Amino acid sequence: MADILPFRRPSAKDKHKGNTLCRHGHHKWEVDKAKQFDVKEGKLVTVYRCSRCGKTRVKAH
Repeated sequence: MADILPFRRPSAKDKHKGNTLCRHGHHKWEVDKAKQFDVKEGKLVTVYRCSRCGKTRVKAH
């Protein structure tokens, strides 16, 4: 059996869910453990990624 796809458009509420906080600067930062070392500088860095919008932020130690 094939998967059934919804044929209705997503409402504006569903499309922008959780995005309004990020637009006003209230991100939900979480540590991204995939990248912890900066190759050019040779320093240990912490990469933060917003779980809502996907924006990244870097903090060098």
